[in-house]
Amino acid sequence: MSYLETTKSVYKDAALTPDIGLCCTTTPIWQFPGLSIPTRMQEMNYGCGSTVHPRDLVNNPKILYVGVGGGMELLQFSYFSRQKNGVIGVDVVDEMLQACQDNFTEAEQQNDWFQKDFVQLKQGDALALPLADSSVDVAAQNCLFNIFKQDELKQALKEMYRVLKPQGRLVMSDPICEQPINDSLRNDEKLRALCLSGSIPLNDYLNMLVEVGFGTLEVRAKRPYRILDTAHYPSEENLYIESVEVCAIKDPMPEDGACIFTGKAAIYFGNDDFFDDNKGHILLQNQPLSVCDKTAAALQSLNRNDLFISPSTFHYDGGGCC
Repeated sequence: MSYLETTKSVYKDAALTPDIGLCCTTTPIWQFPGLSIPTRMQEMNYGCGSTVHPRDLVNNPKILYVGVGGGMELLQFSYFSRQKNGVIGVDVVDEMLQACQDNFTEAEQQNDWFQKDFVQLKQGDALALPLADSSVDVAAQNCLFNIFKQDELKQALKEMYRVLKPQGRLVMSDPICEQPINDSLRNDEKLRALCLSGSIPLNDYLNMLVEVGFGTLEVRAKRPYRILDTAHYPSEENLYIESVEVCAIKDPMPEDGACIFTGKAAIYFGNDDFFDDNKGHILLQNQPLSVCDKTAAALQSLNRNDLFISPSTFHYDGGGCC
């Protein structure tokens, strides 16, 4: 059995019998005004973070969600896109699609505003999405791409890029690990299916998004997730797994490379009212400006004693330099 077949088996079982401990969600379940999430949906929340950010979801967007789980994030997305087939859910596991559809029946009973036809469920593979080019405004996945090995991961990212409209947003939550993970763990089909042993370093994750063509990346959150300890896993050291939330925007690629925001800020504290680097960045005195890592490095290279560049916080929420 291949690791992808093992994954299908794991999530078939999770569809038939909800497994609350399958994933350890690190983000609160957003409860928007007038939104009621059925208990079974919450029990089938098999993600490690959240991909639902209201600032991505203005103007009634068309939204794709890959790996439907129990439908919780599909329901949350529908809250912002109340139109027929406004949200498309794609999954390779038939049982998960059916469980999701059943949960929508209950959600429709609990929410006066929700209609089941707001969500279109499709059987399909993340490596060959059943959607046309440039057809959605927002694409999202939560703790799914971490399952893939490198070649499949690149293909899945290419597919997301393909179906997004220009300036569209790919919003993702996945586990990451900065320590080396040995081959025994990497090749463990069950651990990969559980989104653990496929974890890669954050920079590798971001670089793959840049290679696909995304011109702007936002690291929105980085949180503790799991420990793969030496007593329970074949590892010579305890492995610290984090979860990360990233938004990749289908902007044109700048000539000097992608703008990657990891939560850095620049502060000018000189004698003038402002500092202008003559490259489009104006810093008001003692007013922090969020800057991408590229701009941070350029400002740092000026070696001024009246400029401070903060370390990465790995939390960026807009308003930056680019």
